[in-house]
Amino acid sequence: MDSDLHPQDIEHLRHAFHLAGVARARGDRPFSAVIVAEDGTILAEGLSTQGTGGGGTLAHSEMNACQAVIAAGVPRARLRRASIYSSGEPCAMCSAAIFYTGVGRVVYGLSAAAILHLRNAQPHTAGLTLSCRAVLDSAAEPVEVVGPALESEGAVPHQGYWTEGAA
Repeated sequence: MDSDLHPQDIEHLRHAFHLAGVARARGDRPFSAVIVAEDGTILAEGLSTQGTGGGGTLAHSEMNACQAVIAAGVPRARLRRASIYSSGEPCAMCSAAIFYTGVGRVVYGLSAAAILHLRNAQPHTAGLTLSCRAVLDSAAEPVEVVGPALESEGAVPHQGYWTEGAA
């Protein structure tokens, strides 16, 4: 899927990978999301708060980014032309939040399958298996999904994390 990336996609996705490392360094899971306007302006950033914030649904990086962009009052028309860059494939809950926030495009790094592999997830810890693409394909308004992309780079913040007593 890397061939579907524009140069600015690579830049923003790498920024999301960097922020995932920042989240990990502060004691959270290594995930982040960045919402970027069509003109390249960063509208919001969200890091995982699943360690320092106590977990829960609002602790996912995409949820934090969506909450931030809503709080900033970004008009829905601008969000429809914006992209969210997620270090990992958004889960079903976050994919729905992206749609309801109004973001028109998703670009993600690590696939859900790669994340599950890194986590050595078992059926009882894997969560929902519905892909981001499947969730957003069911949306009333189309949402473009690009990914997985740059997975080897996206895996870096995860290296060793899931075997070191992850949050």
